[in-house]
Amino acid sequence: MVRTPLTPEERERGERLGRLLREARGARSMAEVAAEAGISAETLRKIETGRAPTPAFFTVAALARVLELSMDELAGLCAPVAA
Repeated sequence: MVRTPLTPEERERGERLGRLLREARGARSMAEVAAEAGISAETLRKIETGRAPTPAFFTVAALARVLELSMDELAGLCAPVAA
């Protein structure tokens, strides 16, 4: 299966999500948050740095639960910026 390249907007949305999750994590370690969410620290690192701009829904949901973030709020903050 060949993935189509991401658009600049999709990359920006992934970077925004990563920044939001990093800010919400605060002083907690990446390993601690990842373990609580049931993902690897490397996966969390990739999401936070924008190297994984389109994480799976259940990964984002698990992180939102651990970080006490609303999925609605995350979706709104990561929505495309109107030109």
